[in-house]
Amino acid sequence: MPEKNTAPAAQPPVETAADTGKETLRTIIYALLIALVIRTFAYEPFNIPSGSMIPTLLIGDYLFVSKFSYGYGSVGTFYGMLPFSGRIGGGEPHRGDVVVFKLPRDPSVDYIKRLIGLPGDTVQMREGILYINGEPVERDRLAHVDPVGNPPSNAVDYLEHLPQGPTHIIRKLGDNNPLDNTAVFVVPPHDYFFMGDNRDNSLDSRTTNVGFVPESNLVGKAEFLFFSLKPGAPFWAFWEWPWTVRWSRLFTPIK
Repeated sequence: MPEKNTAPAAQPPVETAADTGKETLRTIIYALLIALVIRTFAYEPFNIPSGSMIPTLLIGDYLFVSKFSYGYGSVGTFYGMLPFSGRIGGGEPHRGDVVVFKLPRDPSVDYIKRLIGLPGDTVQMREGILYINGEPVERDRLAHVDPVGNPPSNAVDYLEHLPQGPTHIIRKLGDNNPLDNTAVFVVPPHDYFFMGDNRDNSLDSRTTNVGFVPESNLVGKAEFLFFSLKPGAPFWAFWEWPWTVRWSRLFTPIK
């Protein structure tokens, strides 16, 4: 009779606590790297801290910005650490786009405004009316003021029809405010001119605080809202969300 194999069966390797810890750490590192790549080159979340884009965007809105829409700027991408100058890849911005950009005088600060002037355009405000390339931009007064943003009693909302651009709502507080009459701005090559939809409460390209924005400072195009909280509601207080979330604004496109 053949001899029986009495050798003990091989035992699977025992996973130690150290092995489990290494695997967990590796998974976390991979996840962080993937998130970093997505945030740098695809989509980045932003929140709205001011009312300069009311009624389009409200304080407490959270939105996604597509980083690839306009390519990648040497200042506006990955904290300005990528080794190139200017902007590479992507398409050209269009008049009327809502854009996140780095403030030219302080690239650590993000601004979000509407693109009004393209390279070579002239832009001017005259008695509250926007002029582009010498032509007044048509606006239609709305019968009612959108209640969002707690508008003051003298607020008026208009539909503004940008040339070769979208129709969108702007808010005015009369037509004789400090930024309602300006010099003629001539947009230089490779620069852009931005304004807020809340026209009389916006630091934008009409002011020396912002001025013209180089293409290298563009971060991306604001695409859609993914979350929105009432002013003063902390994001981390999730148990209050049933009352503090503005549910009707979730997952709405930005126009």
